[in-house]
Amino acid sequence: MNTADLGLPVEVPSTALFTDQYELTMLRAALKAGTAERRSVFEVFTRRLPEGRRYGVVAGTGRVLDAVENFRFDAGVLGFLRERQIVDEETLEWLAGYRFSGDIWGYPEGEVYFPGSPVMRVEGTFAECVLLETVILSILNHDSAIAAAASRMSSAAGSRPLIEMGARRTHELAAVAASRAAYLGGFASTSDLAAGFRYGIPTVGTSAHAFTLLHDRERDAFRAQVDSLGQGTTLLVDTYDVAEAVRMAVEVAGPELGAVRIDSGDLLLVAHRVRQQLDELGATGTKIVVTSDLDEYAIASLAAAPVDAYGVGTQLVTGSGHPTCSMVYKLVARAESADPGAPLVPVAKKSTGGKTSIGGRKWAARRLDADGVAEAEVVGTGPTPADLVDRQLLVELVKGGEVVAREPLDVVRDRHTAARANLPLSATQLSRGEPVLPTEYVHGDSGN
Repeated sequence: MNTADLGLPVEVPSTALFTDQYELTMLRAALKAGTAERRSVFEVFTRRLPEGRRYGVVAGTGRVLDAVENFRFDAGVLGFLRERQIVDEETLEWLAGYRFSGDIWGYPEGEVYFPGSPVMRVEGTFAECVLLETVILSILNHDSAIAAAASRMSSAAGSRPLIEMGARRTHELAAVAASRAAYLGGFASTSDLAAGFRYGIPTVGTSAHAFTLLHDRERDAFRAQVDSLGQGTTLLVDTYDVAEAVRMAVEVAGPELGAVRIDSGDLLLVAHRVRQQLDELGATGTKIVVTSDLDEYAIASLAAAPVDAYGVGTQLVTGSGHPTCSMVYKLVARAESADPGAPLVPVAKKSTGGKTSIGGRKWAARRLDADGVAEAEVVGTGPTPADLVDRQLLVELVKGGEVVAREPLDVVRDRHTAARANLPLSATQLSRGEPVLPTEYVHGDSGN
């Protein structure tokens, strides 16, 4: 991957085996049947939001672009497929030259979405598009779930900064992706150095209880940390007695102590007591950071507490109870033949149990009310109505196999802030409810 434009220091390895075996067996059968080269359109969408959520957040698009660029079947990968007899020699020969040459459109990363929103549209031959299903879904489902949780938490936190600290609660590589999604969703920093190294996210961290327990006295631990990191450091004050630790922390560091961290107990009560004590000791500028299994509801409950920052781990990296967005990747249109000029015809699965889908290559737009606030997600096939042309959501991400829309993470983060602000106020309510915008469908000629 060429990372020069964004200065990313880590190359992405081949993503060719980040897939399910049936993608390759479908390819093999389609090559044999002569249908593999039919022009096709796949769309990523979700049929519903997680229970109680008012909106979803598109995250992981940048990682998808990296994955598509690096979807290559090198000698080692081909040898594995040959040894396991997963595909035949004809298919192996085709895979050896695989390069995605189609087009990808999608909601810009950081944008919000709703049930039925065509979050991503992948166009090309059936053969080249079907192979990307699993890797695209694994990235978008994970990252969008984390970003949605982060967005809810940042909304609950208001102007108070959030620190992502969930690396120890998930897979080591998922932790890096989670940090990226959390930053997109409004978090200010991460404890994960790999995320800072790869994506330029601000990193923070001071000490854990082990550092206090290492020393013969709590005072010795505080002194060592202040001598090393300076008066602006954050001292952890709940290893033993909180009130005594706060008194000692100010005594050691002086009233210029940067912050104290509380990691246990009744955070609302303890925060009030600690704030009063700090003020009485003259440390009026010392901030209070709270951690301890926070989620958006706990953060909201601390809104009236004298808390200056929150550290969030487990609940963030697990999507605050919803670790996936249930996005699917469905064929919605395909050509009648392998002729490049053959027209597209809409196709859709017909099923009971809520798994039906709508055929046709789709566009999406967001309609605003008279005050400029979003009032509906409009999804359609055929021509876009004139009044919605300027409100279309999908942008071109890949053209003819080349990435055309890679963006710095800060741009994506700002986009999400703006998109959320453009929703009705009820979008940020934590009470259970339906999606804040209805999805309306407009049917037209879906061929192309």
